[in-house]
Amino acid sequence: MIRRLTAALAAPLLLLLLSPPAQARAAESYVALGDSAAAGPLIPNQVLPELGCWRSNRNYPHLTAQTLGVASFRDVTCSGAKTRHMYERQNTDLGSVAPQLDALRPDTTLVTVHIGANDVGLTGFIEDCLNLLPPPVGDACNDDYIGSDGQDSWRVKTDALRPTLVRLAADIRARSPQARIFMVGYATYARPDGCYPRVPIIKQDANYIRATLMYFNQMLAEQAAAAGIGFIDLQTPSVGHDPCASSGTRWIEPYVPASPATPFHPNALGMRNFAAIVTSAVTAGR
Repeated sequence: MIRRLTAALAAPLLLLLLSPPAQARAAESYVALGDSAAAGPLIPNQVLPELGCWRSNRNYPHLTAQTLGVASFRDVTCSGAKTRHMYERQNTDLGSVAPQLDALRPDTTLVTVHIGANDVGLTGFIEDCLNLLPPPVGDACNDDYIGSDGQDSWRVKTDALRPTLVRLAADIRARSPQARIFMVGYATYARPDGCYPRVPIIKQDANYIRATLMYFNQMLAEQAAAAGIGFIDLQTPSVGHDPCASSGTRWIEPYVPASPATPFHPNALGMRNFAAIVTSAVTAGR
């Protein structure tokens, strides 16, 4: 009886000893692609090489890589990047940088891609909505984006991006066939009705920005599904942490940042929370 019990215990023990450690099995080769929403401009510390990309070593890709304990990590996110800079060189204020897809390898196992806002002009859009004087002195910016035919030019640009994102996902998969790919959405930049004058965007424009970004994030989610890749929602968990929130609570800085960050970009607190969200999604997707 004792011999049979010993043999029964020995078999799984031997299997455990012969199996590689769980951490080794889970080790990832991670590549982060994207624009300033992932790069973290002005968040200390900005890192070399490619200083013109304004990339922080405390952005969510770096923090995610640390938490996952990845075997290798390449962060090629770059402020100002558009989807075309996945394929071609990007000129920055401090020199030209290589196409982001060049960072991919056949043995890459994890890719996050955070791109598209610059294709449709998100930064300029929010800058246009700065309104130091409320109506009737100041005009609503949303009127500038509705044509005489009633078409919303921002949504037209958003829809035009759909096939580009599906092709991008296919091109990532072609270069890194082992990789799990996650498209990352954009955070909440405006709450319902805004908080004028604390953040000088009037009610109409705050609601327009909010609706427009919800449409944009929905487009990203739909194209990720169409391409058969994962989607990570940052908009929903960042509600209440928008630029109207108090310093120490907000994840996105307003026009005049209180924490080191570019206006209407994530601060260090935002990046820490985004890293937790991305890490959770990546871990759940294993």
